[in-house]
Amino acid sequence: MASRIRMGVLAALAITVLGVPIGLLWVAIAPRTAYQVSGGKGLLADPETQTLIAADGWFAALTAAAGLLCGVAAYVLAGRVGELGPLAGIAAGGVAGAVVAWRLGHLIGLGAYHHALRTGGDGALVRAPLALHALGVVLAWPLVAVVAFGLLEALDVAGRESRGRLSAGDPGGGGPGQPDQVGGGQLDLEAAPTGRDVDRRES
Repeated sequence: MASRIRMGVLAALAITVLGVPIGLLWVAIAPRTAYQVSGGKGLLADPETQTLIAADGWFAALTAAAGLLCGVAAYVLAGRVGELGPLAGIAAGGVAGAVVAWRLGHLIGLGAYHHALRTGGDGALVRAPLALHALGVVLAWPLVAVVAFGLLEALDVAGRESRGRLSAGDPGGGGPGQPDQVGGGQLDLEAAPTGRDVDRRES
């Protein structure tokens, strides 16, 4: 049990660290929304802009892809250390990694945005840092990871259940006709010769 807990903690920490490159990739790919400076505040320059939705969509796509990779990796690892540790690790680590990616992506450019609001004249356009408006997308990472792990386990992709059944059953000995077997079973008595009884007397 101690080794499973340790493996789960290590998996969660590794996945949490993975949130850093995911956050940086989110910043590099997702569009940033333009705001117009008005009295030191930012007003949405285009009320019909789709960039807010796009930011959430890109975050969900990136974290879902990370979750898929984590689920596959955890399934492979479970064949050596058991299921409990890796499964708990991808669930907890997925949440932590998504939060790290979200907060890191939001912090990048936040200081420059506030500085532009303070120093920019009214009507100036500034780009806001990325933000999530549908916070539920934070759960995409752990959900996809757990679902991927469960599907691989249910489909028995690695054939673990089949190997388990073979190792648990009787592998069997030689074929029929060998001592102490009948048709693969036990007690294969030698048949009496034709026309004689078992004592070799004439019938």
